[in-house]
Amino acid sequence: MEAGINRRQFIKMASLGATFLKMGGSLKAEGFGDGRPERIHPQASLEAATFKSSRKPNIVLIIADDLGYECLGCYGSESYKTPVLDVLAATGMRFEHCYSQPLCTPSRVKIMTGQYNFRNYVNFGVLDPKQKTFGHLLRNAGYVTCVVGKWQLYGSVNQSAEVRGTGSLPQQVGFDEYCLWQITDRGSRYKDPVMVQNGKTPDGLKGKYGPDVSCDYALDFIERHKIGPFLLYFPMALVHSPFVPTPDSEDWEKPEHKNNAKYFADMVAYMDKIVGRIVSKLDELGLRENTLVLFTGDNGTNKSIKSKTTNGIIQGDKGRTTDAGTRVPLIVNQPGVVPAGKVCGDLVDFSDFLPTFAEAAGMEIPGDMPVDGRSFLPQLRGERGNPREWIFCHYDPRWGNRRKRRFVRDKRWKLYDNGDLYDVPADKLEQKPNPSGPEAIAARKRLQAVLDSIK
Repeated sequence: MEAGINRRQFIKMASLGATFLKMGGSLKAEGFGDGRPERIHPQASLEAATFKSSRKPNIVLIIADDLGYECLGCYGSESYKTPVLDVLAATGMRFEHCYSQPLCTPSRVKIMTGQYNFRNYVNFGVLDPKQKTFGHLLRNAGYVTCVVGKWQLYGSVNQSAEVRGTGSLPQQVGFDEYCLWQITDRGSRYKDPVMVQNGKTPDGLKGKYGPDVSCDYALDFIERHKIGPFLLYFPMALVHSPFVPTPDSEDWEKPEHKNNAKYFADMVAYMDKIVGRIVSKLDELGLRENTLVLFTGDNGTNKSIKSKTTNGIIQGDKGRTTDAGTRVPLIVNQPGVVPAGKVCGDLVDFSDFLPTFAEAAGMEIPGDMPVDGRSFLPQLRGERGNPREWIFCHYDPRWGNRRKRRFVRDKRWKLYDNGDLYDVPADKLEQKPNPSGPEAIAARKRLQAVLDSIK
């Protein structure tokens, strides 16, 4: 995809096949909230935040579910079609070294709070309501905030008794409005979805597609708050299993579908299409030049998916701390601000998003709010910034039989707290620990010092 593509071409590509589905019907009570978007008072400790800029960019953060870097054309994928994201990368900035947690809830807790999991992760499917998020920070900076897509941060009725009913509702952690799957119940996330909008369940969802319902609400939110500034956080349901048809699949109308990986490519394409709808709305309203658009994935791809890339076949490794479980795409686009066609090799950790948003909004993070991340906003402006020298991961999901893992890594070397060292580019599956040689010895010493400093 050439970086020289013009705006008209982008709008045409991003809008291919996109149909705006109007939300129909009245609302029924769900048992919490009254359905009206309503601000909650920011926490007192946030009132001390200071603002440095009067012109604050809108921020749109889109996170695909279970999507590793290998699934996008701009990262070398040959298995899937992602024209919208490829254009966003070609006309914006693509990061080569962005790392998430290996699993969805740990990643969401980390990206929303800017903290390592050992500080605040309490259980799978739970966000501690005492935590402060980028929703809180940006609301205090004058932003209107909205989250759409997948929540999974309030123990649902499908979870164990110790988790059920714990965690955070979206309005508790800084969001004025929401349209979400899996707040208190699961149900379908795709066809005939179970969704909640601002405390109530919308009618007319029979035959609808959950990602479209989320996107429709997002587009309406952007339209209503186009004066800005606004934060739109879109943690998608796509492309998480079950792998089932999308509205663009040939057999969408068939009554029943079983989980089948053959639909994964359709789901990736539909994810890309929804990103295009968001970007096209920003273009339509003349908001693109003042909107920072970021796209990433919450962890690696499902283990059942093998993807062909220009560098060979990559099998997803969600749930494990390998490259295929933690390396995710990061594409950032803001015309006139983010350099076009730039590929950035700097390390980015999920804890870095919150301080980046705070700097973009011109605010200082309160001193009583621990933040482990480092802003990468200077890089987005074409400056050198203050790049990371290492990434740290504390992974303890307390779910299933996965083991706790802690590691520090740079672009090449990765050291676990059990002493295993890997040369990642030469051993992506981490099958040959503890290589010898002076470079390995120096890397071990350097990374061990970091591990020892993080208690």
